[in-house]
Amino acid sequence: MTFLDKAILHFARLDPSGLSPKAPGTAGSFFSVILAPFLFLPFSLPVRLALLAAIFVLGALAATRAEVLLGRKDPGCIVIDELVGQWIAMLFLSSFSADSTWRDAAFLLVPFVFFRIFDIWKPWPVHASESWLPNGWGIMIDDVFAGLWALACTAAVHYALTHAFPGLITL
Repeated sequence: MTFLDKAILHFARLDPSGLSPKAPGTAGSFFSVILAPFLFLPFSLPVRLALLAAIFVLGALAATRAEVLLGRKDPGCIVIDELVGQWIAMLFLSSFSADSTWRDAAFLLVPFVFFRIFDIWKPWPVHASESWLPNGWGIMIDDVFAGLWALACTAAVHYALTHAFPGLITL
């Protein structure tokens, strides 16, 4: 295996989360939540959208190659798709600030839980979208739709909390 192939596998697996012996998708999602305050939430909406687009394309290419390298279709250890979906679920949250509290950090569990629910349950069009595109593109697209479902639910909870309890969270 070449150095490039090893690098592709590390990226596609979000090492070390994709190598989790139990629930690698959940591990990848949780790792994505940990990364978000540093690598996603500090940026403006246009930059976040550009990051998501770039990770979607690179993730699809990496997942396609990983399927070849690992010799199986949609291997569970490939969790770069979880990062895209999880970050979509957090798309409209603000970045952490000096005013942020533990409640803001705890609120990150809301998009995490919603994304996991929709990624596992796979309501329309999440499940259907897996077959719309070939190879790694199909691996990535279903998590985009799960992320959009989770984004809608996260936005509703955020709106309700910030209006019912002003100042409770600053995200």
